[in-house]
Amino acid sequence: MEVYTSENEQLDAVRRFFAENGKALAVGVVLGIGALLGWRYWQSHQNSSMMAASQSFEQANTALAAGKTEGVAAAEAFIQANSNSYGVFAALHLAQYFAQQDDFAKAEQQLLVAQSQAKDENLQAMVNLRLARVQLQQKKPDEALKTLEGVKGEGWIAMMQDVRGDVLLAKGDVKGAREAYSKGIESNTSQALAAMMRMKLNNLSS
Repeated sequence: MEVYTSENEQLDAVRRFFAENGKALAVGVVLGIGALLGWRYWQSHQNSSMMAASQSFEQANTALAAGKTEGVAAAEAFIQANSNSYGVFAALHLAQYFAQQDDFAKAEQQLLVAQSQAKDENLQAMVNLRLARVQLQQKKPDEALKTLEGVKGEGWIAMMQDVRGDVLLAKGDVKGAREAYSKGIESNTSQALAAMMRMKLNNLSS
């Protein structure tokens, strides 16, 4: 590395550097500014898109909550147009609506859509738990057990074991159900859920 002994030599060196590399630097600066502006535009576009999605989600959810038939169509259209977390939540709400109508086949369809779109681990766990419950309602215990394998994270262990116990009991596996409920109680869970699983255990013993 050269060491410059005077300000003039340093100035001459800077001039030579820009004379030799000026064009490349200019292109680099332009590309850098372009990338920065592009990034800011993308962020702004993403924020605008998410705000629009949020508003559309609220509108579709309000119509669905009112029990209007057009609410179902609006929710379905919203889900198809939004492969993001809002789309997942809309699918969860629509699945709940169908489940309340005892249409568990349609509820399962929406939950499968939500399952395919959910990226966050906690959101995936929530979707899989609801899907397993719906599959149990449809007398698909093996599919429900397979779905429960996708429930990850310590915070979901108790709820997963609770549903797993219900599924195993439906299959006639009393021993397996007892083990599942016991594991759920031993995990770090709420008092309400632990009490419910203890009640289920007591019913198995009676």
